[in-house]
Amino acid sequence: MKNILWATTFALVSATALPVHAESVSELNVRLASATKVISQIESTPDGGVPDFIVSKAKCIAVIPSVKKAAFVVGASYGQGVVTCRTSNGWSAPVFLRLAGGSFGFQIGGQSTDLVLVAVNDKGFEDLLHSKFKIGADAAAAAGPVGRNAAASTDILLSAELLTYSRSKGLFAGVDLNGAVVSQNVDDTNLYYGGQAKPYEEILHGSVAVPHGARHFVRTVARYFHSVK
Repeated sequence: MKNILWATTFALVSATALPVHAESVSELNVRLASATKVISQIESTPDGGVPDFIVSKAKCIAVIPSVKKAAFVVGASYGQGVVTCRTSNGWSAPVFLRLAGGSFGFQIGGQSTDLVLVAVNDKGFEDLLHSKFKIGADAAAAAGPVGRNAAASTDILLSAELLTYSRSKGLFAGVDLNGAVVSQNVDDTNLYYGGQAKPYEEILHGSVAVPHGARHFVRTVARYFHSVK
C-alpha cells in the first residue's frame, strides 16, 4: 500500500512540475514543429491514420505531442499542444492549449504519448473556445476509429463531439481520454502573437493571419484534412 501511495505521489508531482508557459516564440515554434511531425507521420502511414469520413467532417484538429504520463494504478498526465480549425478560407492560425488529467487506461511506469483530438461538429468546435473543459463531462468524446478506409459510422459522429487518438511506440489507435481536462494556454498564445491579447474565437474563426512559423503546421493539416470527394 505504501509503495502504491509513493508511486501515485510521484505521478502527480511529475505531471504538475512540468513548465506551464513557454519562455520564447522559438520554443513555441518547436512545439508546432513537433505537432507537424506527429500529423505527417500518422497520416502518411499506409492503411493507417484518421478515416476519410472523419477527415472530411473535421472542424478542428488539436495535437498534443509527447504527453508525459507517470502512473501506478492511479496516473497523472500533462501535455502542451496546439489547435487549428477549419474556416471558409482554409485552416486557421493556431492557438495553444494544455491537457491534464488522470489515467488513460491501465498503465504502470512512465511513458510519453502523442495525442490527437478531432472536433467533428460545431459543438466540438465550441468546446475549444471555452477556457477549460473536461472530456467526457463537458464534452462528449469517443475513441476514434483508425484506418483511412474504415467504414463510416453515423453513430459515432452523432454521439461524440471529439474523437480522441493516441500514438505510442509507433502504434496509432483510438484512446479513452475521459476525465482529462483541456484548457486554453492564453499566455503562450498571446506570446506567439506578439504579446497582444487575441481571443481564441477570433483566431480559430480565421480572422488572424497565420504567423510565418506556423505555416508549415497549418499547411500539413490542410494537406491531410481536406474535403474528401
